Amino acid sequence: MALLTPGSAPWLILLAVLLYGLIHSWLASLGIKALVRRWLGAFSERVYRLAYNIFAGLTLLPVLALPAILPDRGIYTIPFPWALLTLAIQGLAALALVAGLLQTGVWSFLGLRQLLSPLDGEPSELVVSGLYRWVRHPLYAAGLVFIWLTPRMTYNSLALILGLSIYLVIGAFFEERKLVRDYGSAYERYRRNTPMLIPGLIRKHSADL
Repeated sequence: MALLTPGSAPWLILLAVLLYGLIHSWLASLGIKALVRRWLGAFSERVYRLAYNIFAGLTLLPVLALPAILPDRGIYTIPFPWALLTLAIQGLAALALVAGLLQTGVWSFLGLRQLLSPLDGEPSELVVSGLYRWVRHPLYAAGLVFIWLTPRMTYNSLALILGLSIYLVIGAFFEERKLVRDYGSAYERYRRNTPMLIPGLIRKHSADL
C-alpha cells in the first residue's frame, strides 16, 4: 500500500482509463463484431450493442471510483458564487446530452431498437440539424464540457478527466470512420462544413481527418 501515494495515484488512474479505452475500442472494432457474428449468427445483430453498453457501464464504475478511494491532493476549488456558474453550465451540458440522444434516437443508442427490430439493419437517417448543425459530435462535446467544469479539481480527478478526454476525442475519430462507411459522400460533405467538437472551428481539410 506504500506505493499508493498522492503522487502515484493519478498515474494509476490514467492507466485504468487507458485499459478501459483499449478494451472497449477492441470490443467495438469491426473484427470483433464479425467474430461474434460468426459465433452467434444474426442473433448478434440484436444483442451486441445492448450487451456492449451494459459491459461498458459496469466496467466504468470502478474507474470512476478510483479518484475517491486513492490518496489525493487538491488543486483548486472554485469559490461561491462562481461555482454556481460552472454548475449551471454543467447543467446545460447535461441537457445537451439528452437533446443529442433524442435527436439520434435513445433506443438505438442503448441498443434496444436493435433488440426489438432485428430486421432493421440499415443505418438511420444522417442527422445534421439541431445540435448537429453546430458540431458533428455534440454528445462528446457536451461530455467534455461537463467533466472539465467540475467546481473542485484534485490531482486524481484531473487524471481521470484527462484520460476520459483523450478517450472521447480518439473515440470521435474512430466513429468518423464508421459514419463515412455508413453514409459515404453525404457525411463527407457534412464534415467539410461542420466542426468536430468546437462550434465555429472549421478546418479547410477537415475531410482528411
